[in-house]
Amino acid sequence: MKLLSWFLVALGILGLIGIRVLEGDLFYDPFLDYFHEARKNIPFPDFEWGKLIAGHLFRFILNLFFSCLIIHFWFRNRQWTIQGALLISIIFLMTFPIYLYCIYSRLEVGYLFSFYMRRFVIQPLILLLIIPMFYYRRQINRLKEY
Repeated sequence: MKLLSWFLVALGILGLIGIRVLEGDLFYDPFLDYFHEARKNIPFPDFEWGKLIAGHLFRFILNLFFSCLIIHFWFRNRQWTIQGALLISIIFLMTFPIYLYCIYSRLEVGYLFSFYMRRFVIQPLILLLIIPMFYYRRQINRLKEY
């Protein structure tokens, strides 16, 4: 059973990598090139709000699925998987409107601020905090048992 769990964790990691590698093909995001080439002074891209929001929501759902797969099979604790999903969703619900405002204002709030808000929206960065937090929690629980 442990081998299957590690295989599914690896599958979740590969899923997140696949999302990143195929982002240009899977999602509508005219800001991919803009933020990648911003130093070359390219013009602010034209975009459609509905497609942009739908693309980001679809990406969030895929990131959430693979993140939950990793959390669940790493720690094998359903309650922690739900808590992880909730934390990831809360961060998305906080950063997504801020990022949309940054786009609406044509990045008047600042390029770097907008860039990092976008990172929290499109990448599962919170997973890098959740895994050590749950690992520490598991270690504390094991010490309490002894």
